[in-house]
Parts: sequence; structure tokens; C-alpha cells
Amino acid sequence: MGQTDLVPDVGPDRVTGTRGVTKAATAVTPRRPRGWPWSAARTRDNLTAWLFLAPALLIFTYFKFIPMVRAINMSFFDVRPYLGDEYVGGANYHTVVTDSSFTGAMWHTGILALATTAGSLVLGLALALLLEGQARHLWFVRTAVFLPAVVAMAVVAEVWRVLYYPASDGVVNTILGWVGIGPSQFLNSQDTSLASIIVVGIWRQAPYDMMIFLAGLAGIDRTLYEAADVDGASITRRLWHVTLPALRPVFAILFTLAAIRGLRVFTEIFLLTGGGPNGSTEVLMTLIYKRGLENNELGVAAAGSMVLLGVTVVLTLTVQLLRRRKAVILDEPDRDRARP
Repeated sequence: MGQTDLVPDVGPDRVTGTRGVTKAATAVTPRRPRGWPWSAARTRDNLTAWLFLAPALLIFTYFKFIPMVRAINMSFFDVRPYLGDEYVGGANYHTVVTDSSFTGAMWHTGILALATTAGSLVLGLALALLLEGQARHLWFVRTAVFLPAVVAMAVVAEVWRVLYYPASDGVVNTILGWVGIGPSQFLNSQDTSLASIIVVGIWRQAPYDMMIFLAGLAGIDRTLYEAADVDGASITRRLWHVTLPALRPVFAILFTLAAIRGLRVFTEIFLLTGGGPNGSTEVLMTLIYKRGLENNELGVAAAGSMVLLGVTVVLTLTVQLLRRRKAVILDEPDRDRARP
């Protein structure tokens, strides 16, 4: 055996013309496949990440996921503490769907969610357009406008209870009197109670939407505005053809979040009206609370919470599917232009 037999061939490759080792040499030292998942550093990093996530996961599991599984199980039983649960199948869901109190609460929940979502999006966008910019004084104005979103709901409810004082010398009634509108009962009337709650919801949610819109406006390419200005586009056309299309992803996110908040509204209803007067502001969350904790119908309350969860999941998935479908439709012209 000669010395040349021990040295791998590093001559030029016959196919590529480059110098490299032969197949025999590569067989001796195999290359790790691309995307090889294991490595000591990666394992250490993953373990560190899971250790940091473990406390939050334990808390979520104990206080959220386990109760959720328990609620699903309870929805199929007539829960009787100290007497033993009795399996009733889908009777609780049948009660939720057919009971007039639940159907009325669903109707109020839908109206409240739709009106609050639309109002907060419109007002939030208007505030964002007014407060967009780099001026130094704007940070103070933005902070002042954002305060309703961080104040505790109990404080907000008490403030609006004072504002809605039904006498003629109440704050809101005094302002309405300046424009010739008579005093209103607001929270004490079946005709105005739900609208009064909607106003409170819009006032509280609009500042949060404003901050998200401000972040979206900051990401818009300014050259688009310059090109529109050169073409002689008015402010309205720039808003319609540049700003709103660029904010489409922001609208999708905010619509989902606002709709979920509207469907799960509870605190303001519970503190301001308690579902009254005469059930005119009763929503699913307050009714579930009353049926479960006041009337001791835990199975029916669990079924109502599962229905609410299902509606929320369906709404979220629908928005995401529509968003992806629009993204595909918008990408099709670009792919067509890219084809030779």
C-alpha cells in the first residue's frame, strides 16, 4: 500500500470543476443534515425558556385550563352539591337555546358588542388621526386621552353613575338642556339603559384602539402620502386610498379584540344596572352569573359559558379566515405580474 492510498483525492471534480474531497472521504466524515434539531446549546436554551414559562403555565393550568375542563363536564350534568351530580346530556344546552331569558341576553350581548366595537373603532381612529405627529406636547394629550383605558372599571362605573344622575341638575342632563333636550332617566329607563351602557363602553375602549391605530399609522410609508400629494389628492382621498388600506391588518386585529370584549362584557353591566331595569341590559355574562351563583343552576350556567366560548371561537376563526382570504386575493395580481 503506497502513501497515495492514504491521502484522499482533492483534485478537481469532474462535474463541477472545483477542488474537493472524494465520495470516499465524505463517507468517512458525514455532514450533519441541514436543520438537525439536536445540539447542546439549543437544548440548554429551550430548557431555560421552559423554566421561565413554567410559573405562568402552572398558574394558567390551575386557574384557567382545569376550570375550563371542569365547566365542560358540568355542562352535561345537573350539579347538586352534597347530593351528587346527575347526568342530563344536552338538556342544559337546550335550556340555554330555548329559554327566553337567555335569548334576550344573547340579543342584548350582540347589540352591545356590535355597537361598542363600531363606536370604539371609529372614535379610536379619529383620535389617532388627530393626535398623530412628533410634536412634544402630544405625549401629554395622548396620556390624558388614554387614562380611561387603565382606570379600574369600578371607578369608571361610579363616575358615570354620577354623570348619569337622572335629575334635571345632573351633569349630562344639564348639557342636554343647553340644546333643548329634556332630562333623561338614562340607566333607570328601559329605553335608554342599554344605549347608556354602550356610551360607557365606547368611552373606555376607544383610547386603547387609538394607541393601536397610532402604531399602525407610524408604520405607513410616507412616500405614499407624498405621491398622493403630487397627484393632487385631497385629504379625504388620501385617507380613503392610502391610510385605510394600510391599516387593514390593524382593523382586523382590533375588530377581533373589541368584539371579544363586547361579548364578554360583565363588570360595567353588573356595577351600573345589574341587568336591569326589567332585564333591559341583561347580557350573557350577568345571566350566567345569576343562574350559577344566585339560583344555584351551575349546570345551566356552565352550558351558557360554553355557548359564549363557542361564539367567541367562531368569531375569531371567521375573522382570521377572511383576513387570509383577502391577503391571498391581494397577492394574486402581484404573482400575475411576476410571471414571464
